Amino acid sequence: DYVVVKMIPDNRLPPRHLHSVHTGKTFAVIKWESPYDSPDQDMLYAVAVKDLVRKTDKIYKVKTRNSTVEYTIKKLEPGGKYHVIVQLGNMSKESSMKINTVPLSAPDALKIITENDHILLFWKSLALKESNFNESRGYEIHMFDSLMNITAYLGNTTENFFKVSNLKIGHNYSFSVQASCLYSGQMCGEPATLLYDELGTGEDSSMAKTGRSTDVAAIVVPVLFLLLVTLGIGFVVLYMRHRRLQNSFTAFANSHYSSRLGSAIFSSGDDLGDEDDEAPMITGFSDDVPMVIA
Repeated sequence: DYVVVKMIPDNRLPPRHLHSVHTGKTFAVIKWESPYDSPDQDMLYAVAVKDLVRKTDKIYKVKTRNSTVEYTIKKLEPGGKYHVIVQLGNMSKESSMKINTVPLSAPDALKIITENDHILLFWKSLALKESNFNESRGYEIHMFDSLMNITAYLGNTTENFFKVSNLKIGHNYSFSVQASCLYSGQMCGEPATLLYDELGTGEDSSMAKTGRSTDVAAIVVPVLFLLLVTLGIGFVVLYMRHRRLQNSFTAFANSHYSSRLGSAIFSSGDDLGDEDDEAPMITGFSDDVPMVIA
């Protein structure tokens, strides 16, 4: 024996298993299940979104017969905090949750340039990669002094650089740049952080390394230049000696050329230097050898 029992739907029950599926910078996807399985008619849900930063409320209506409901909340702000409440349209019991949207990214390519009595912070515009960022919002700059263990707010700028003065010698600083916060220090962007090591000479460690590299280059470059000049002069001297020797040999060979024999006549090696003294005396000319007068 058995009996079939059909439960009467209770529309006063809250939605079940409310949770966040995905959260972005300007939207959030939430999901829940109906108060009871297999609804036999359309159910109207009220989705209330409370902005915990701006203190504003928005209500959206969702009508569906599905047991599992997925809904996307749009037009949220990056880095925002929200309280989401889902309940049936008849104001039954509610299910709630909190979501935080993804903040704006950190600025790229944060760099430090050291001047005589101050430093300059440079970074790329956040609008290049964040369509939700407007340059008029500006950037916040913070500084952390590790020696004093204090964090200071340096100011706000709409430019892509910031001047920092009055740094103390021997202190190490960390600088951070982020999209400006909205509404009492909330809805901030992710910070880009860079360490600045203040040495005893008041130089940045990176600048000190650059200085040392410059000193080495100042020594190596002149030495290489002198070596190249010396090698060049040596090649010129060798070339000139080679040309001089070649010309001397040509002149010497021409002076000992015999037109009658069709070749040059050389004496022994000991007599090469005294060719003028040991040259044979010309006694006459043969009838069959033509005389050439230059």
